Amino acid sequence: TIKWSPCGPGSANPTQQLLLATASFDATVKLWDVEAGGLMHSLEAHTEAVYSVAFSPDGRLMATGSFDKMLHIWSVADGQLLRTHEADGGIFEVCWSKTGNKVAASTSNRTVTVLDLRS
Repeated sequence: TIKWSPCGPGSANPTQQLLLATASFDATVKLWDVEAGGLMHSLEAHTEAVYSVAFSPDGRLMATGSFDKMLHIWSVADGQLLRTHEADGGIFEVCWSKTGNKVAASTSNRTVTVLDLRS
């Protein structure tokens, strides 16, 4: 999967850098600096294919979901893994709430997991 950050000119976060995130079957997620054309971070905590990436509404965090059943929350600025949650099935899609305080993940066993980041 591939996703643009909600940042850059004309966005709700115009002073933040526009980035592109790519997920891969090699279990990595890459964050790309679009303007410079280079790799910013390679995120390597998953152990199976990564099917979904999503930037938080403010563009500062990213959620990733993998068939390894793990939902990871990352800092976009430095690529650090901030939080991890194990779901009950492989994760196919992740999505942030509008306020950015919750992340939902759909799993291979037909369930949806919601992670509340306030707790």
